[in-house]
Amino acid sequence: MGCCNKECGLLAGAVIGAVVAVLGGILIPVGDSIIQGTVEKEAVIENGTTAYDNWVATGAAVYRQFWFFDVQNPTDIWMNGSTPVVVQKGPYTYKTRYLPKENITAYPNNTISFLLPAGAIFEPSLSVGPEEDEIMSLNLGVAGAYTFIPKELHFILEGMIVLSKSSLFQRLTVKELLWGYTDPMLRRTLGIFYPYNGTDDGPYNVFTGKDDISKVNIIDRWMGMRNLPFWNDTYCGMINGTDASSFPPFVDRTKALFFFSPDICRSVSASYEETVNLKGIDLYRFTLLPSTMAAPNGVPPHANPDNQCYCIDPVVTKNCTMAGVLDVSSCREGAPIYISLPHFLHGSPSLTEAVSGLSPNEEEHKTYLDVEPTTGFTMRFAKRLQVNMMYGPSSIITVLKKVKDYTIFPLVWLNETAALDDATADMFKAELTARIELLETIQQAFLFGGIAVFLVCLIPYVMVKRNARNKSIA
Repeated sequence: MGCCNKECGLLAGAVIGAVVAVLGGILIPVGDSIIQGTVEKEAVIENGTTAYDNWVATGAAVYRQFWFFDVQNPTDIWMNGSTPVVVQKGPYTYKTRYLPKENITAYPNNTISFLLPAGAIFEPSLSVGPEEDEIMSLNLGVAGAYTFIPKELHFILEGMIVLSKSSLFQRLTVKELLWGYTDPMLRRTLGIFYPYNGTDDGPYNVFTGKDDISKVNIIDRWMGMRNLPFWNDTYCGMINGTDASSFPPFVDRTKALFFFSPDICRSVSASYEETVNLKGIDLYRFTLLPSTMAAPNGVPPHANPDNQCYCIDPVVTKNCTMAGVLDVSSCREGAPIYISLPHFLHGSPSLTEAVSGLSPNEEEHKTYLDVEPTTGFTMRFAKRLQVNMMYGPSSIITVLKKVKDYTIFPLVWLNETAALDDATADMFKAELTARIELLETIQQAFLFGGIAVFLVCLIPYVMVKRNARNKSIA
């Protein structure tokens, strides 16, 4: 009878352990379903959700750091045709994107529109000097006029340069170069980012994700357009992805993330590089591939035929074989601006050979997004790009007579960056990470605890049964 009680107890323990283990196994998909449902509900851009509150507000502080290329030999360049020598000077840091979204309007088709107001506040503590620091840089007026005026009319530009006492290079303050100054030759306000303060970007129209969470924050229209007219091509004109502030939840690291950047007037993709940790939160780091700015007619494997429609000027780009630069003049009201990665990272060697003092570095100059995979929120990013202008030879314009070839000259490179602050990180971990970890702990406790009880009871039960069988035989 005692033996039976012992056997029954062990058998009951094994059964209970098996039931608990099965329950733990069942909790895994159930728990995952609960997490998925909660995230999908809170990720919708709709009044009352977590995503909406974070979406409307400015969130983490966004900074733009600027590094200028200070020309060391301006006279030698135009008098003797010497190679420009530059020294990087910076950072000069401004707080941007500190204003919340404006003109927010929801539509019945599950989209929502808004404007992004622009503003810049100088941050002396994060800068190497004041805004009044002077930079010797390419003359924006001369370089711009050179691009616009045909060779047959270069004598007009020569007269304008002489009358205004202008030259190929000029000394201006950081503030003037960035935000605007009155050009003595053109008698109008010029600046690398003029106008900026008091302007806005958009309107954007994005999907809320209410009917399909896989579309949340994906851009439906920008400035009323679904396809950009700047490139005269349907493929290059596509607006793909989000604005990079967030992506649809449950990010798959095997798939590229697409985002649209108005700074370069095109959409780009970023691919998974590694998993990083920020304030105790695991994030997927996505970076731009070198093929993003590869030449359409470049030498394989450093070529990207898909970029053919981005090649506007085959003369400057050497029949579209020059990698690393994007002519955005068509979306900058004709301003002769070329965008690249800082120091011409991933660009053709001819770009860095034409200007002495450049040192492209993957770690310092690449663009990356650190995305939390469950929610799709971008919790840290560094968007880096360089603004360049072009000048070239002329048999009439005095300051360009010694120039041998077209030169894409670097003006400034910037790093727009932001990172999750401590308070938001703690809130995120408490509201999501901690709950997921607790649920996983409970799941594992049931699963492995049940298995342990099952084995602890089953093994003695088998031994007892075997001993009982041996005794009966004896």
